[in-house]
Amino acid sequence: MEIYFDHSSTTYVRPEVTRAMSKYLEDEFGNPGSFHYKGLKAKQALNSAREKIAGIIGCDVDEIIFTGGGTESCNLAIKGLAKSKKKGHIITSSIEHHAVTDTCDYLERHEGFDVTYVGVDKEGIVNVDEIRKAIREDTILISVMYANNEIGTIQPIEEISKIAKEKNILFYTDACQASGSLDIDVRNIGVDMMTLNASKIYGPKGVGLLYVRKGIRLVPLIHGGGQEKNRRSGTENVPGIIGFAEALELAQAEKDVESARLKEIRDYLIKRVTDDISECWLNGHVEKRLANNVNITFLNIEGEAIILLLNEHEIYVSSGSACTSKTLDPSHVIVAMGMPYEAAHGSIRFTLGKRNSKEEVDKLMEVLPEIIEKLRGISPVHLKAEEIK
Repeated sequence: MEIYFDHSSTTYVRPEVTRAMSKYLEDEFGNPGSFHYKGLKAKQALNSAREKIAGIIGCDVDEIIFTGGGTESCNLAIKGLAKSKKKGHIITSSIEHHAVTDTCDYLERHEGFDVTYVGVDKEGIVNVDEIRKAIREDTILISVMYANNEIGTIQPIEEISKIAKEKNILFYTDACQASGSLDIDVRNIGVDMMTLNASKIYGPKGVGLLYVRKGIRLVPLIHGGGQEKNRRSGTENVPGIIGFAEALELAQAEKDVESARLKEIRDYLIKRVTDDISECWLNGHVEKRLANNVNITFLNIEGEAIILLLNEHEIYVSSGSACTSKTLDPSHVIVAMGMPYEAAHGSIRFTLGKRNSKEEVDKLMEVLPEIIEKLRGISPVHLKAEEIK
């Protein structure tokens, strides 16, 4: 029996979403930019999906840009704004997804922008006072993710928003992990730009969006046919966008009930692991975390080795962001929380989803303690938790 504990990397596509998409894959396959009947039908479907999403996130339809995914949306928000300003200062956090940190690094290295990376505490919460102190006269943007993809910590978005508004600075949030569990109404959370991604909420891969408050100018990254009101050229992925809208509507409607169910399984998993296995601990805030996220450090072990041995039992987990799984470097998120490199290498992320249950946690615990014992038996590192924490 396969057990999938990696929902923060991606999810399966829900049957309801597949059904909503299928019509636009087979029958209504027209290009929404064409003026004939087939194109008009596709355009109408695209407009309906945009209206549905706008209603969910509390914005105007013209404030939504559909993209090819979360990474593109992050790039468009930050690079697009930077290119429109030509120079300036950006504030972000040290635990952002690489779609943000690498974009900021590019702007520093090649475009002459200054970037301040604000630190986090040992529980992975961004230091709001540090953000306030980092603001300069030429600060053009504050970019802090809503909820962290690796450790699940939920950031004080509304508090940061108030600071940004006080100083008349734009505030952007990567909310890819937040939809389906947190409030994503832009009027409530007070953001000027926000990214969402379909593949985190049982929608199709390769579809994302960027909310951009009216009046903000972005220089497009992709030029061509002028789609999305000249902000992102390329024929719109109509089936994907239809699926995105359907997935988002379902996720938000089920948010409270599903979050409560996942939280119960999450807390059960944390207790089973930390009770049954020595020299391990939970990373991130105990309460201010996503309902489905469990990130645990197993001392004196390489996380990749745990993944490979669990994989032999058809149990699928990750050691951090799936986007950086090919590197052997420890998680930059765990290191930013003050964890030494030797310990950071042993961090494993379990992220739960709709098909998971407590019974699957029990199945995990039938094999995980033995795996940990086996790996520690051959490890050359012999640290103690009290030396680290």
